[in-house]
Amino acid sequence: QVQLVESGGGLVQAGGSLRLSCAASGRTFSSYTMGWFRQAPGKEREFVAAIDWSGGRTYYADSVKGRFTISRDNAKNTVYLQMNNLKPEDTAVYYCAAGSASAPAENIYSYKYWGQGTQVTVSS
Repeated sequence: QVQLVESGGGLVQAGGSLRLSCAASGRTFSSYTMGWFRQAPGKEREFVAAIDWSGGRTYYADSVKGRFTISRDNAKNTVYLQMNNLKPEDTAVYYCAAGSASAPAENIYSYKYWGQGTQVTVSS
């Protein structure tokens, strides 16, 4: 069992930056692929970024490549999402998720454990 708690969301102007954190409980954190997803009002939840168990491989949605960076600290059981050059279309609730290391990192169905989400609002 893994419990995930996101933090770091907020209101920011377009062009600004935010850093999301996701703290995980459980001794097996380092064995999971960790992902960030987001859901805007009226839209389906979508993949944003993921990182493998070692931190050696990362995956990004095309819409955030070059602007967002995912990282993890297995010693602290924490995964991060650094978001730069934010745009109004990045406004959404951002969710942290833990999934199987053997499943496709971009696939929402690869993830078993989910946090409650943190709101990110980007004003124009």
